[in-house]
Formats: sequence, C-alpha cells, structure tokens
Amino acid sequence: MGDWPGYLTLIVQGAWVTVKLTVMGSILALLVAFPAGLGRLSRHAPVRWLATAYIEFFRGTSIFVQLFWIYFVLPFAGLSLTPMQAGVTALGLNVGAYAAEVVRGAILAVPREQFEATVALNLTRFQRMRHVILPQALPLMLPTFGNNAIELLKATAIVSLISLSDMTFQAQVVRSQTGSTLIPFLTILLLYFLMSSVISTGVRALERRVTRGLDGVR
Repeated sequence: MGDWPGYLTLIVQGAWVTVKLTVMGSILALLVAFPAGLGRLSRHAPVRWLATAYIEFFRGTSIFVQLFWIYFVLPFAGLSLTPMQAGVTALGLNVGAYAAEVVRGAILAVPREQFEATVALNLTRFQRMRHVILPQALPLMLPTFGNNAIELLKATAIVSLISLSDMTFQAQVVRSQTGSTLIPFLTILLLYFLMSSVISTGVRALERRVTRGLDGVR
C-alpha cells in the first residue's frame, strides 16, 4: 500500500492532461461550430456544400478512425502532430460537427418575425446576427453545448490509443503495475463524474446569466 500515493499521483497527472484536452477541444469545437452552422444557412451554395460536407463527414465516421488518420496518416502528407495536438484536433472537429447542427437549429428556432423586423430596420446580415438573432439563439444552444462538452470529456479516453497519458492511460498503467483494477478505475470514474459536474454547473450558471438579460430579471 505504500506505493499507492505515487500511483494516484500518476492518475492525477493524467487528469490534468484530460482537463487540457477537454478545454482545448471544446474551444476548437466552438470555433468550428459557428462558421459551419452559419455556413449551412448561407445563401451561397458552395459555402453550404462545404459546411455540409464537414458536418456529415465528422458525424458519419468513427472518432477512433478520425484520430488514427490525424495522428498516423497525416504525417505521410507532411503534417505531423504531437499526440496532444492530434487528440485536440480529432475531439474538436468531431464534437464541432455536432455543435454546428446545434447552432443551425437554434438560429432556425428564432421566430421568423425577428428576421423580418431586422430587414425592416435595414440592418446588415452581420448586424442582424450580432444584435438580434444570436442573442436570442444563444440560450437555446447552451444546454446542448454543455452536453457536447461532457461528451467530449468522456471521449478523451480514446487518446490513450495513441499513447497520450490521460487519466485513462494512467489508470491502465497503474493496473498493469499493481494488478488492481478496482482502485485506479474507481478513481477515474469519480474524476470523470466530478469534471462533468463542473461543466454542468458552469453551463447552468452561464445560461442563467444569459437569459437574465432577455427576460428582464435583474
């Protein structure tokens, strides 16, 4: 039992890697979700086709295969990524495709009268989105964005397949060195639950803050 503090330290170090993957992957997902979601609504056919191709490809193929392609195949095309970079890219692009559909759906859910009012006010397309449509659509997006972030957190376990030392990888190391499955995997089970709870709490707080301005409650 004297070695367990050291083994648990390994898992905590892996948890920090998982946190970084989740944060950076979520940022990348948001960065691609809005352009792709808006692209699906574009008046220009090539933009719609490009956005649709991205969304359908990453939603229609396995994230395991995407990760392997990004890490093992792209180097043959001259683009080599570190395990962390490959993990963030695969997670962000995959979850971003789902989040793009959230963006599109939330914008379409804004009442048609709001669009007509912006046209009557002679606002540009950017002004319509910036000042009228997105402020109303964002509260509709947030709950699903939170779910997407939690799904991304859980999907970080796949990076152990490319030898990135996240907490699942470290739990496997501890299991192989100690012969115990219960302690390391119970530890990461609790850590995953704690992290997902933090995400849920943060999204609910953000949702309350965003909706407060819309319903007039101060």
